[in-house]
Amino acid sequence: MMRLDAPEKQHRYHNLLDDDHANEMLEGEGAGLAVRVAELEVRCARQAEDLLCLRSTLADALRRLNALEGRAPTATSGQRNGAYGGSQGTPTRELRLRQPSYRETAKRTSSYGSSASSLPQRRGVQHQSTGSLQSDSPASSSSLSPAPSPSPRATPAPHHTPHTAQPYRSRNNSTSSNQSVSPGGNNLTKRWNSTGDFNAHGLLPNSRFTTTKSLLNLYSKPSQNGPILKHGTHTCQYNEEDGTMRMYLRGRPVILYGPSDQDNLDPAKVAPPPQQKLKLEWVYGYRGKDCRSNLYLLPTGEIVYFVAAVVILFNVEEQCQRHYTGHTDDVKCLAVHPNKLIIASGQCAGHDRLDARPHVRVWNSVSLATLAVIGAGQMERAVACVTFSRADGGALLACVDEGTDHTISVWEWQRSDKHCIAETKCSVDTVVAAEFHPLDRNQIVTCGKSHIAFWTLDQTNMLYKRMGVFETRDKPKYVTCLGFTQNGDVLSGDSSGNIIVWGRGTNTILKLVRGVHDGSVFSVCCLKEGNIVTGGGKDGRIVMFDADMNATGLENIIEGHYGGVRVIAEGRGSQLFIGTTKNCVLHGDLQLGFSPAVLGHVDELWGLATHPSLPQFVSAGWDRLLQLWDGLSHSTVWSKDIEERAQCCAWGADGSVIAVGCLSGKWMVYDPHSRELLAQHHDGSEPIQTIQFAPNNKLVALGSRDNFIYIYQVDDNCTRYSRLGKCLGHSSYITHLDWSEDSEYIRSNSGDYELLYWNATTCRQITSATQMRDVSWATNTCPITFQTIGVWPENADGTDINTCTRSHDAKLAATGDDFGKVKLYAYPVTQPKSLSHQYGGHSSHVTCVRFLPDDSRLVSTGGLDTSVMQWVVD
Repeated sequence: MMRLDAPEKQHRYHNLLDDDHANEMLEGEGAGLAVRVAELEVRCARQAEDLLCLRSTLADALRRLNALEGRAPTATSGQRNGAYGGSQGTPTRELRLRQPSYRETAKRTSSYGSSASSLPQRRGVQHQSTGSLQSDSPASSSSLSPAPSPSPRATPAPHHTPHTAQPYRSRNNSTSSNQSVSPGGNNLTKRWNSTGDFNAHGLLPNSRFTTTKSLLNLYSKPSQNGPILKHGTHTCQYNEEDGTMRMYLRGRPVILYGPSDQDNLDPAKVAPPPQQKLKLEWVYGYRGKDCRSNLYLLPTGEIVYFVAAVVILFNVEEQCQRHYTGHTDDVKCLAVHPNKLIIASGQCAGHDRLDARPHVRVWNSVSLATLAVIGAGQMERAVACVTFSRADGGALLACVDEGTDHTISVWEWQRSDKHCIAETKCSVDTVVAAEFHPLDRNQIVTCGKSHIAFWTLDQTNMLYKRMGVFETRDKPKYVTCLGFTQNGDVLSGDSSGNIIVWGRGTNTILKLVRGVHDGSVFSVCCLKEGNIVTGGGKDGRIVMFDADMNATGLENIIEGHYGGVRVIAEGRGSQLFIGTTKNCVLHGDLQLGFSPAVLGHVDELWGLATHPSLPQFVSAGWDRLLQLWDGLSHSTVWSKDIEERAQCCAWGADGSVIAVGCLSGKWMVYDPHSRELLAQHHDGSEPIQTIQFAPNNKLVALGSRDNFIYIYQVDDNCTRYSRLGKCLGHSSYITHLDWSEDSEYIRSNSGDYELLYWNATTCRQITSATQMRDVSWATNTCPITFQTIGVWPENADGTDINTCTRSHDAKLAATGDDFGKVKLYAYPVTQPKSLSHQYGGHSSHVTCVRFLPDDSRLVSTGGLDTSVMQWVVD
C-alpha cells in the first residue's frame, strides 16, 4: 500500500473538497433551475388560460355582433393590457351596429343616434361607416370573421385617439367591412365617410381604395378606375373606360351607364345646389280627423288652423294664405291669446329627438316671428292641449302632455327663462281639452275619458284638482268639449249627446240637457251676444241655444260627405266657420247653409299627377277620393268618390283622360270634364304602384306590386284599352317607370333597387344596358338612374327616396323622402355628392312631387299627413 506524504494528502483533500463543493453547487443550481422551470410552466399555463379567455371573449363579442342590431358599443375602462385593449381608462375600438328602422307601413317616426354597450375590442383609431370595424395600425392588418373561435393577433396595436362615432341611420347590416392601412401607405384599404375626409388627411383624389372581407363574409371587388367613396349606405365608383357608375344600396351593387358623350366624372367633387329655390305658396288640407279646438278667426279676417307641420292663416274672402313653418313635425293643438294676435301651437315628437322634441311655440300672427319655445325636453310624446289664461291678460300658458301620465304644466311664457310654475299628473285617462276660465285667473278645466276636472292654482303655485261629480247613470264615456257662458258657468259636451252646465266655482251639475245630438257633441261655441251653438260629430247637426241653454229652434245640418262637426268658430256677424271630421272647413250661417272653404284628403295620400299643359293637377288617396285642383286659383275644381282606394294616377299625354291605379289591382280611366268613367280593368290582385301614358298617347304602362309591368294599347281617343302583354323580369315590386321620348322603351325601378329596360311593343326586357345609354327619356320619375345618383342622401337606405321628378326644361330635379323633406337639385344629379335646397312642412313621408307644365311651381303630397303643398320655383 502506497503511503502519501502530508503535502500530497493535503492536496488531495483540497481536491476532494473542491469536487464536493462543485457537486453541491451543481445540485443547488439544478434545484434552482427546476424551480424556475416550474415557475415558467405555471406562468405559461396562466398565459394560456388568459389567451383562452381572450379568445372566448372575442368570439362572444363577434357572436353578439352578429346577433344584436341597433347599438353602438363603447369600450370599457378596465380591460386587460395587450392586443385587445389598453390599460384602465384607455379607449378601445367601438362597434357600429344597425339602428332599428322606424317605418314599414306608416313610415315616419324615427330616431338618429346610437346607444352604448361594453364589448372589449381591439384598440385603435377608426373611421365609422355602416357597421364596419377598421384599424389604422401600421403593424398589423387583420380581417375579423364571425367564426366560433377566432385566432386574433397578439401584437398590441399602438395607441391612437379614437375617432368620435357619428350618429347614423341604416337598415342594412350587410355592407360593413374591416379595413386597415398597409405600412407603406401605397395600398390604402380604408373606407371614408365623405369627401371631406380626403382634405382632412391630405390624400389625393387619385389614390386607390379597395375593400376587404366584411364581418358577414361579403366581398366587394377592388377598385380599378379611381377612388371608392363612402357615400351614406352605398359606395360609388366611376369607371372611366366604360363610363359607368357603380353604387350600392343596402349592399346591392347597381351599375348605371352614363351617356356616351358624358365627360369623365370625379366622384370626389361636390355638385352645388341650383340657383332657384322653393317658397311655400299654398297648403291644401286641414287636420280635423283627430284634432280638436283647432280653428279660430283672427281680427285680420284670417282663419287660423293647421295641417301637417304648418299653421295656416287663410283669408277666405281675399283667397290668400300665410304660413307659420316653425314646427318640425305634426301640429296637434292651437290656442289664441286674449289679445287675438299671439298664437300658441303644440307639436308631437318628430324624427330627430333633438330638433323635433314635443314643445309649444308661441308666435306673433302678424309678423310670424317666434316669441317663445315652451317645454322642449320636458314633454314626453306630444302636446295634447294648450290654453292661455284670460282673466289676467294671457300671462300664463297651460299645456297637457300626451304621455302616459298626461302631465299638466303652467308656464310664465313671457319670462326670459320660460319658467314652469306648476306641474302635476293630470289624469290616468286620455285628456282631450283644457281651458283657462275666462273670469277666474287661477281656474283651469280639463276633460277627457270619463272625467271632467276643475283645477285651482293657489298663491304658492300648487295645483289642486276637484273631479266633476256625475250621477251614476249619466256618467259619459268621454267628456269631449268645453265652453263657458257669459256668467262664468262651465259647459261640457259628451259622447252621449248631452250638454251639462256646471255652476261657476263648483264641481256639481247645474243643468243637464239630454239628447242634444245623436252621438258625441264635438264642439260648444259661446257667441258674443250670449247664444250657444253646438255641433254633432256623428249627426252633423248645428244647433243654437240661448244663454240659458234653451233651444231656439234654429239649426242646420252639413252634408254627409263633408263629415261630422269637429269644431265651430264664430265669424263676423252671423257667419260661422265649421271644421269637419273629414278634413274640410266650411263657412256660412245657420239660415243660408254652409259651403266649403277648404277641402282635403282624409286618408293616406299617394297619387299625384299634373296636367300636361294646364296649371292643374289631380290627387288620389286611400280615402277613395279623386280631386282636381287648380294651381293658380288654389281651389278645388271637383272631388269625386271613386269607391276604390287609390295608389297612383296619371294624365293622358293630351290631357283628355285621367287614369287611376288602385290598391285592389283595378285601374280606371275618367273624363276630367264630365267625371264620367270611361274604362276600367283589373290586373292581378296587388296594388297598381305607378301608371304612365306614353308620349304618343297610344300606350299606357302600369307597374304593379306583383312584380309585373302591364302594357295596354290605347284606342278611340283614350276610351278603349287592350292589353298587349306584361313585362316579366323584376324580382320585386315595381316602384317607378319612365317612357322614352319616342314611346318605344320603358325603364323601371323595383323594390330591390333594380333598373331594367323594356321594349314596349314586345314587352321583352332589353338586357344590354349599354344599348340604352343614349336614349332620351320623356320623364325622370325613376330615382335609380345615372342622372339621379346624387339624390341619395347620406345615411339613407334604398327606401328613403319615395319620389323623384325632373322639370320639363331639364334644369331641376326634386325629390320627396321619408323624413318629410322636399329637396331641390340642379339636374342632372350625376355627382354622388350633390348639394340641394331642403324644405320642411310635411310631417309624414313625402309620397309624390311633380312640376306644373310651365315649371313655375312644384306640387308635393304627404302620406299620412294627407296634405298637398304647392311651392313656387323662385
